[in-house]
Amino acid sequence: MTIRNTRVRGQQDYWGILQREGHSGLTVEDVEVFGNGKVRTQFGILNQGKMITIRRVDIHTISNGICTEQGVVEDSYLHDPKYYSGDHTDMIMSTSAPAKGTQLVIRNNTVINTLDQTGAIALFQDFGVIRDVTVEGNLLAGGGWALYAGAGTKGTSSNVKVIDNVFSRQVWPKGGHAGPVAYWDHEGSGNVWQGNIWEDGGVVDPGKS
Repeated sequence: MTIRNTRVRGQQDYWGILQREGHSGLTVEDVEVFGNGKVRTQFGILNQGKMITIRRVDIHTISNGICTEQGVVEDSYLHDPKYYSGDHTDMIMSTSAPAKGTQLVIRNNTVINTLDQTGAIALFQDFGVIRDVTVEGNLLAGGGWALYAGAGTKGTSSNVKVIDNVFSRQVWPKGGHAGPVAYWDHEGSGNVWQGNIWEDGGVVDPGKS
C-alpha cells in the first residue's frame, strides 16, 4: 500500500494516517498531514503494525507527528505542533524496541518542536527497552530536550546510533528548553554517539544524561 501526493487532515482525537496491527509495508511519501488547529489530532502518522516507510512528508499542527517502533522516516519536515491540555508533544517518537528482525531509521529530516516540553525526536522505554535505532543526518530543535536518546528504567539500550545530526538553537538557546539531549546510555552495547554538532558551531556532548 502506498499513499502518495496527498493532503490528509487528521480526525479529531485520533490520527491522520494509521497502519493497523497485523499489517506491514505501508509507504507514505510526498504527503502533508495536519490538524485543523481547533481540535486535537493526536498523531499525524501512527504505526501499530510492522514495517513502514515515511518519505518527504510535511507534518504540522498536530499533537504528535509520527509514532513508530520500526521502519524508515526520511527526508521529511515535522514542525509547529499544536498543544492541547495534557499533551506530551513529540514530533517523532518510539515507545519500545522494533519488531524482531527490523530496525528504526530516522535520517535526513528537519524536526522542529516549537514547544518547551517533550522532544523533537523521542526514544522512550514506555513498553520496552530501546534497541536497533539509527538517528542520522537530521536537523533537530526545540521541545524540552531536542533528543530523548533511549535510556530508561526497563534496561540498557543497545545498538542506538546517533550520527552526524545538527542541533539548532532556533527555538531555544540550549537546543531544547532544558538542553540538546537526555537519556543517552553511554554503556549500551553498540551505542554510537558521533559527529553531532551545533548549527552555529561546536560539538554536542551527551554528557552524563
